[in-house]
Amino acid sequence: MTRFLDRGAIVAAYVGIGMAVTTAISFLLVIPIEPIYWLLALPSGLLIGYYANQRSDRRAGPWSRIVANAAYAGLVTGLTMAVLLIVVKALFFYADNGYRDPGLGGTLSCSGAADCVYARYRESNGAELTAAGITDAASFTGFYWGQQLSSAGTILVLTLAGGLGGGVLYGVFRPKAGATRSSSPTVTG
Repeated sequence: MTRFLDRGAIVAAYVGIGMAVTTAISFLLVIPIEPIYWLLALPSGLLIGYYANQRSDRRAGPWSRIVANAAYAGLVTGLTMAVLLIVVKALFFYADNGYRDPGLGGTLSCSGAADCVYARYRESNGAELTAAGITDAASFTGFYWGQQLSSAGTILVLTLAGGLGGGVLYGVFRPKAGATRSSSPTVTG
């Protein structure tokens, strides 16, 4: 037990990192459905906030320790999820060479990276981009990264809020101080 956190909360933070990596690989790379990644932020936080205290076997003690354990695990998990979102977005942004399936019209006419991403967005949302004052790759780049940082911030806040919620749930439903753990069932006869 550290001064502010239980060791179980530190272990739970590492579990949260693994959970974030698995979720990012699953829903940002393998099956790229970013809204599912956003939707999983809150439940991920709930799980990790609860787990931080369960792992610490926090049966008694102050609520401040329960909240600190949950906040720490939720913050580490949320930061990991946010950073992974930005890393994956950067990978696709800077590696875009304009390739497109021939059935969709063939390769885009662009010079790579921001120019190609802008060309993709302009093709599907040209009127909205122009209305927002986005008329070239440079103005699009600022707009794009502002949106990505906003999404990462939302994921961080949702995961942290979930972590705190998980800590509160644990605090309300935690085992009582007098209860003992039994590793095997008792047989009487």
